[in-house]
Amino acid sequence: MIRVLVVDDDFMVARIHSAFVERTEGFEVVGVGRTGAEALELVASLEPDLVLLDVHLPDISGLQVLEQLRAQRRRVAVVMVTAERGAAAVRAALHGGAMQYLVKPFEHEDLADRLRRVADALASLPSDDDEHRVDQAAIDQAFGAGRPGGDVLPVLPKGLSPETAELVLAAARATEEISASEAAEAVGLSRVTARRYLEHFVDTGAAEVRLRYGGTGRPERRYRVVGRAT
Repeated sequence: MIRVLVVDDDFMVARIHSAFVERTEGFEVVGVGRTGAEALELVASLEPDLVLLDVHLPDISGLQVLEQLRAQRRRVAVVMVTAERGAAAVRAALHGGAMQYLVKPFEHEDLADRLRRVADALASLPSDDDEHRVDQAAIDQAFGAGRPGGDVLPVLPKGLSPETAELVLAAARATEEISASEAAEAVGLSRVTARRYLEHFVDTGAAEVRLRYGGTGRPERRYRVVGRAT
């Protein structure tokens, strides 16, 4: 069982999130904190495997809690669970070592998916007592499985879903370059919707775009996934 500490200043929200955790196989709630100070104290006393951490707390921010946990070398996974959508907060969480970033409100399956990704990452490496060396595949899983959404930033623009984003990204990976029309046909979307996903990948650095000029009319935008395996 992965032992989880839930940290949220709203009693009802903490209760809902705790229920979500308990409904997810392989996870159990071992404590609930409502402030940053409580979070730090409970991590020290309970030694959970994972903390669900809100950004907006009444004393210090969840991002400061994350920073202090890392400064104290606490070996605990952190999933940010918050209504904060600011790019600066997302970037701070990523740089601070958070393994996932989930925006409220969400359903049970949204959280369960993130929890399972973290579990996969934690299980991909042997324990400290095991001295054998690990291969690159295990390292990639540890660093990639727990990260928010792989190539796509965890905070998607309104109206875009992680599942469809992965489909569009897979279609883009399957070819050297792809247009919005080609991606739309491959995934079964409208051209406008496919372009929204592709432009999101460009904005987040997961893809590059170039203009292909034809004889007449506007140039065509062609997208290429950055770091695509050849």
